Formats: sequence, C-alpha cells, structure tokens
Amino acid sequence: MGMHSSVVVMGERDAAQAAVLIRALSDVRDKMISRMTRLEKHGAQLDAAALRRDIDEAQTHITRLQRRYMGGDVQASQPVRQSR
Repeated sequence: MGMHSSVVVMGERDAAQAAVLIRALSDVRDKMISRMTRLEKHGAQLDAAALRRDIDEAQTHITRLQRRYMGGDVQASQPVRQSR
C-alpha cells in the first residue's frame, strides 16, 4: 500500500467518524430544542436562553464538522427559531 492510499483510508475513516459524531450531536441538539420549547412554554425564559446558547454551540460544531469532513457549504440542518 503506497503513501497516497494511506491518506485516502485515513480521510475516509475521519469522514466516517465525523458522520457518527454529527449524528450524535444532532440528536443531542434536537433533545435540547425540545427541552427549550417546554421551558419557554412554562415561562422559564432564563433557562431557555441558556439552553439556546448550548444549542447554538452544538449547531456550530455540527456545521464545522459537515464543512470539514462532508465537503461543500452546508447550511444548518435544523435552524433554531428565535424566541421573543
């Protein structure tokens, strides 16, 4: 196996690991969105705002992983609505 084929295998493995991490982060983000919605409905605005920051951070990580390992200019898969 030559040097080039090692790089290709490493890249494929990195992309596969990134895909697993993206799925896991997306699942956590979706659960946080559900919890934030419940908090907003119950008037817990400060807790909801803190959770929104965590959701935004998770989405930032997801987007960066998608851009780096999945290629292309990826949009947020689940944009979070703004609460008022």
